[in-house]
Amino acid sequence: MTEVSPVALSSLTTLRAGGIPERMIEARTTGELVDALRDVWATGDPWFVLGGGSNLLVGDEPFPGTVVRILTHGIETLPAAREGFIRLRVQAGHDWDAFVGYTVEHGFAGVEAMSGIPGTVGAAPVQNIGAYGQEIVQSLIEVELIDETTGEVSTVPAAELGLGFRTSVLKHHYGSVPERRAVILSVTVELAVIGDAPREIHGDQLRTALGLQPGAAVTLAFVREQVLQIRARKGMVLDDADPDTWSAGSFFQNAVVSASFARTLPPECPRWPVAPDFDPVVVVALSNFDGSVPPLSTAESDVKVSAGWLIEQSGIRKGFKLPRSRAAVSTKHALALTNRGGATAAEIAELARFIQGRVHAEFGLLLQPEPVLIGVDL
Repeated sequence: MTEVSPVALSSLTTLRAGGIPERMIEARTTGELVDALRDVWATGDPWFVLGGGSNLLVGDEPFPGTVVRILTHGIETLPAAREGFIRLRVQAGHDWDAFVGYTVEHGFAGVEAMSGIPGTVGAAPVQNIGAYGQEIVQSLIEVELIDETTGEVSTVPAAELGLGFRTSVLKHHYGSVPERRAVILSVTVELAVIGDAPREIHGDQLRTALGLQPGAAVTLAFVREQVLQIRARKGMVLDDADPDTWSAGSFFQNAVVSASFARTLPPECPRWPVAPDFDPVVVVALSNFDGSVPPLSTAESDVKVSAGWLIEQSGIRKGFKLPRSRAAVSTKHALALTNRGGATAAEIAELARFIQGRVHAEFGLLLQPEPVLIGVDL
């Protein structure tokens, strides 16, 4: 590990905001990362890890602790567990989109629809990233991580990470702490080996986004190219020349609400059912069995509703900004809050609070931020 002169976090985050930390360490190998974290944890000082900086809003005041930059890199091929598949172990600091590009180039299917998502591979499982019907949970096998409480390194199966809609046991949700305080060192995924042959797109969401008819077959390269173009039109592909991309992507999560609450929203509000987690196996103790089987739950499934639609219908249009503020809603995407040049974290947070208030007043729903907020309150 290398301790370096701290620089302003505004230069290392895609929202381009954030003060100078007290201490900064760079880790370029797994061993360096483990040593750095154990060293920092031994001091008891505040800390956080920084990968691509694409999911952070850091306050303007100097951070009173250590920032550990994860700069590890590399892709390792592992023995295949199933015929027609391949397993890849990827270092946590590896650029996510570069990894997706690698898989498409080599004909490995499973993450191509997540092209263009900024950030690092190690951050992907933390919030179970996804796009157009693909999520990392669908291909994730395991992660190697180090626990803060013990300092021990272990390999944890994907099933133990509590992966849900943009969440996991590792994620720092606004207003709470992670269920498990740990840092991912590497990620192992299993992908289908299909080469460059066209294949049918089965997911409705991706097929619709690509403008394909049912049964249409396309290559992985076609999917990646089209997804990158779609994201670019929405300002969701980083571009130094385009302030619409100076953001943390979607600032607010699409809300998951009860079916009864969803019915209080206007019928034109886009919504998608969230499949309930029913256990089809009913176990009844033999000593208690009276010949009847208890019925399965018939509770309605929750519903995911479009935060972007709610924002626009509450009167916040694309490009909206508060008077004299240098923060604004993207001109391309209502969910993205952007830094138009020189905006402080305080200005971005002020805009976020204003949007939350408008949506809550109009629809009775408090939108939750998707980025991790450090030294900032909403």
